[in-house]
Amino acid sequence: MLFESPSVERLVEAFRRLPGVGKRSAERYALHLLSAPVEDAQALSEAIRVARERITTCGECCNLTESNPCPICAHPNRDHTTVCVVERPVGVMAIEKGGTYRGLYHVLNGALNPLDGIGPDELTVGRLMARLKAGGVNEVIIATNATAEGEATAMYLSKQIGAMGIAVSRIAHGVPMGGGLEFADDVTLSHAMQGRTKLG
Repeated sequence: MLFESPSVERLVEAFRRLPGVGKRSAERYALHLLSAPVEDAQALSEAIRVARERITTCGECCNLTESNPCPICAHPNRDHTTVCVVERPVGVMAIEKGGTYRGLYHVLNGALNPLDGIGPDELTVGRLMARLKAGGVNEVIIATNATAEGEATAMYLSKQIGAMGIAVSRIAHGVPMGGGLEFADDVTLSHAMQGRTKLG
């Protein structure tokens, strides 16, 4: 059978390492790639190779970029007094799609997780603190995920940054637009209530 071939198994396992890809999806991706014209597979391989060669980490915000500093850090019209801290580059992409935030970012490349041996030294916390100590930042917005690790990271950062005399805020987590209360879990509803704002 095809999936017993060592080379195909290796390809399936490579796809399985991608976030959100289970065994069946990985098998579908592998079959599609193997059934497609050779040029398509070569184009995908070349695109991955070129991206890995050209994409680096911004020396200021630790986001992925093709130029250093990244276009956001280098943009003169961004608010350089506000820094939004996210766990991963995908957080920057999500906030940028919203189109309302005009400050800078800092990517931690993960969240605190002592059980897995991930402490501040395994993240870019030191680079964030050095950046803040350099001055010019008035507010840090913590936008870590609404998970146990994200909350622990937010609490740790808020204490460290607060001690520096810089204002710290946390993004609200709540019910998404168009979402009914009956579909929200307990933690989401709790955050929604805590992050409520006054009307009028």
